[in-house]
Amino acid sequence: MARDRRRDTDFLIDPRHGDVEDDASSPRARSMLAMAGMLLVEINLLKLALAIVIMIVLPGVLLGLAPLVVTGWYALFSRGLATIESGVVPALSLLMVLAAAWFGGRPLYLTAERGFWSLISVIEPVYALLREGLRHLGEALHKRVSPRRRRALDAAATALAGLILCALALTAVVLVWPSTRWIGSIWDLRFPQRLIVPTLANSVVLVGSFFAAAPLVWALADASMPQPRPLRRFDEAAPGARIWRVAHISDLHAVGGEYEFRIESGRRGPRGNGRMKRALERLADEHAARPVDIVLMSGDMTDCGRSTEWAEFLGALREHPELARLALILPGNHDLNVVDRTNPARLELPLSIGRTLRQMRALSAMAAVQGDRVFVRVARSGPFDRTLSAFLNPHAQLLRDFADQGGYWRAWRLSRLWAEAFPMVLPPPEPGGLGVILLNSNAEANFSFTNALGLVSSDQIRDMQAAMAQYPKARWLVALHHHLLEYPGIGSVFAARIGTALINGSAFARALRPLGRRIIALHGHRHFDWIGACGETRIVSAPSPVMNRAATRSFLIQHFAEEEGGGIALLEPQRVNVRTSAIVA
Repeated sequence: MARDRRRDTDFLIDPRHGDVEDDASSPRARSMLAMAGMLLVEINLLKLALAIVIMIVLPGVLLGLAPLVVTGWYALFSRGLATIESGVVPALSLLMVLAAAWFGGRPLYLTAERGFWSLISVIEPVYALLREGLRHLGEALHKRVSPRRRRALDAAATALAGLILCALALTAVVLVWPSTRWIGSIWDLRFPQRLIVPTLANSVVLVGSFFAAAPLVWALADASMPQPRPLRRFDEAAPGARIWRVAHISDLHAVGGEYEFRIESGRRGPRGNGRMKRALERLADEHAARPVDIVLMSGDMTDCGRSTEWAEFLGALREHPELARLALILPGNHDLNVVDRTNPARLELPLSIGRTLRQMRALSAMAAVQGDRVFVRVARSGPFDRTLSAFLNPHAQLLRDFADQGGYWRAWRLSRLWAEAFPMVLPPPEPGGLGVILLNSNAEANFSFTNALGLVSSDQIRDMQAAMAQYPKARWLVALHHHLLEYPGIGSVFAARIGTALINGSAFARALRPLGRRIIALHGHRHFDWIGACGETRIVSAPSPVMNRAATRSFLIQHFAEEEGGGIALLEPQRVNVRTSAIVA
């Protein structure tokens, strides 16, 4: 025994303690500036150039060229109407365009929407950086002001951020306007090189005009809508009211090995999956003492979406079958958007199969956990009437072949499954009961450094509203990974305030507002617990029982009660401390 103990200390470099490579992607071990400098050195310039061409240059050229092509085609079509012979080709082309719009309208719309939000994701972080920077500066200069004065300062900082970006975009528009041309002609086909300059100028004007208007709209929406505020007091359950106990766990960040560190914390954080397993053990103990109704896990079950990590997570959950049958999981950014855990400079081309593979791993895990209990909406105008398992079973062999062999054609065929699988709905067991809507709030990212951006698509918002209309008396928990808006006082450093909330958070918050007290939004992502409201919409953020310090390592069991009029009362939660065996009420 003494010899074995001595061997444990004989390592010149103990591999169980990790080394500097484990800190490569950790913002806790390196400053954001140092990581940005590393990206400039390590990034693959050829991939970056191809990504810029595919994601920015090509769409920009098509956008700038569109007015010239459309007006030129219209002129040709109008001239062709004069004679039957010359009018045949324009007429046929018109029929082809109409047919393409009829049969391919929805895929085209989804592609345009993704492109639209990708465009927004370029400028929104800049807007958020300016807004939060000005707010941060205002808070530093005016530390002791009333809440009302603080809200006024935040609104002024928001408006100023929008005006600054608007002014910069308008400057670019004014500079290139003399080179624009908006009317095309048949002669452009004979001399296409003459289109290069006006096409680029048109693109700059169109994109610049959007970038001038969008920040003003965002600023107006952010400044005028109710701002998130901490909840002042919890509700009281009415006598005899039904109470639901929902264990809300998030950000377990399962890794693939006993001595592996998380990419976000490096050697300053936990290694292995001991904390995750202890959290599930504590939940199982509490469930045995006082049963819970739902176990909601709001994303980042894995650290970077690898197969070994999903195996570790699912294996740990299956050790507690009584929890597994109550569990609901949804995807987080670490489950989908981390391209390389050791190198944040790793860039994935938009056409790569890597992202689709991570999506299918997550979808397979969700089917294993909740496939027979949650429903999806296969027909966009129909009800939620097919379980996730029934939806995926016809594609089972294709999924296995893709996981085994890859392939761009298989990835393309499977990519629609991911969009169609959300939202997932756990229906209420009875009229007036509690249902759960699971959203995918992850923006598509091809770059590990930008993996944390969030987005709830318009399709998901519409389908969420359809699910609620299908069960008009139900009460709902709306679950997603990302926080809707930046919460006051939650970030200790400025870097924590930017680039992690929903890109369309204001729009999503406005979509939830008419639902009033009928819903409560729950999320993870920030590793903090925060309970507050934005207007009448109550928002609950889950802490991470894995990533936080020992003193704050816990999770919450939320208590919800039925209210008259179909509302949900938010009662005081129960905090389960993972570090010790104590349960703090």
